[in-house]
Amino acid sequence: MNAGFGRRFAALIYDALLIAALLMVYTAIALFFTHGKAIVPGTAGAGVYAYYAGEIAVIAGYYVSCCRLTGHTLGMRAWRLRVHRPGGGRLSVPRALLRFALGVFAWAPLGAGVLWLYADHASLAVHDRLSDSRITLLK
Repeated sequence: MNAGFGRRFAALIYDALLIAALLMVYTAIALFFTHGKAIVPGTAGAGVYAYYAGEIAVIAGYYVSCCRLTGHTLGMRAWRLRVHRPGGGRLSVPRALLRFALGVFAWAPLGAGVLWLYADHASLAVHDRLSDSRITLLK
């Protein structure tokens, strides 16, 4: 059975808490290299864009590694969800990256791309369909 919006949103909230902690560690490491100066354009110059890219890499790395290695993030595990290919196999790294990128756009307009699952004949969100993946509820 494909997962509904409520469970997906709850898993997203759980994962957001974990990602916030990961980003705090990343920022602490970055501050070490800036000798404690704020990482803003005024103090870091163009290096601020490298910092932003690193934040995106931390978030994408968490999602892709979890989906590739175990088939779920910690938030998905708590809500008994699993992401997989239509045949049941785990996502490849390129497919997980595609799903991550599409997921950002699916959640961004107030979850409209995810709410699409209620209009889709197979109950798939936009990023499920475009990345050829599924999120199902585990028993």
